[in-house]
Amino acid sequence: MTAARAEWADDVLPGYQQTSLALGPDPDGEGDLFATLVRRGDSAPTAHTVLAVHGFTDYFFNTELADQFAGHGFRFYALDQHKCGRSWRDGQTPHFTTDLARYDRELERATAIITAENPGTRVLVYGHSAGGLIVSLWLDRVRRRKATAALSLAGLVLNSPWLDLHGPAILRTRLTSTAIGALSRVGKTTVVRGTGKGGYGLTLHREYHGEFEYNLQWKPLGGFPVTFGWIHAIRRGQATLHRGLDVGMPNLILRSDHSVRETADPATMQRGDAVLDVTQIARWAGCIGNHSTVVPIPDAKHDVFLSLAEPRAAAYRELGRWLDFYLAHLDTATAGRE
Repeated sequence: MTAARAEWADDVLPGYQQTSLALGPDPDGEGDLFATLVRRGDSAPTAHTVLAVHGFTDYFFNTELADQFAGHGFRFYALDQHKCGRSWRDGQTPHFTTDLARYDRELERATAIITAENPGTRVLVYGHSAGGLIVSLWLDRVRRRKATAALSLAGLVLNSPWLDLHGPAILRTRLTSTAIGALSRVGKTTVVRGTGKGGYGLTLHREYHGEFEYNLQWKPLGGFPVTFGWIHAIRRGQATLHRGLDVGMPNLILRSDHSVRETADPATMQRGDAVLDVTQIARWAGCIGNHSTVVPIPDAKHDVFLSLAEPRAAAYRELGRWLDFYLAHLDTATAGRE
């Protein structure tokens, strides 16, 4: 893929830059689509880069995560997907799509910009929650096209990937999935679940009970509404994953060691995953591909890198150990080709 030269402008985060990727008309009829690629502004071209992809009700804001990757020699980029964060436009349903494969185009355009700016680089992909599902499906499609090497893709880090629906077992039956599909065809933007009063979000934002500062319009405390069309796309993606993927590269999967109930009490949610059932992540992690390393982080939150200080430090230590392995793996693979 040939990338046009990116035009970078100052980002909303000090010291970061952004470029907008025009994607054309939305197949779901909500105007023109745009994605936004963000980069850490003080870094130079390097042989190792990372592309980070957020989850649902999320966007890139965690500069501490970027600093950690930079400290291991990676040039950091993040993608706000279409209708998310920086990429949302008036009249669009936040995060809405009826097909997860529609993210492929912006992922590959972002990768093309990264490789053009960093000749000879190897790109590590990072995905959180729904973003973890999206990038895993994309990498499997890339491998089946035999395009992994051409796109310079070399590794994957998943942070609490969304591999199955949380909640009662009846939600995961084939009959329920069929019903969701039928309802999505009748009213794809009809709301399945509305916004809450805070929940998990109360443990994150500095104005409440957390340590992080972010835009509450782009990442509201109670989340964005879930629609039938979107959850049907998620269920189709999860069904594909359950049949088995192969991302074709070494991968690290980080998660909490236990789940907790999402309540109105932030203290209950400070030490555990209040969004997903971690036993489901454990169950389906083997469907990502070969060369997987799965590490549960004691007392981590859903986003392990937004946990309290002690589990967050443990998550970064595990990431650092795996990055050392990953870089050694690349050196060995490169030597084997010489």
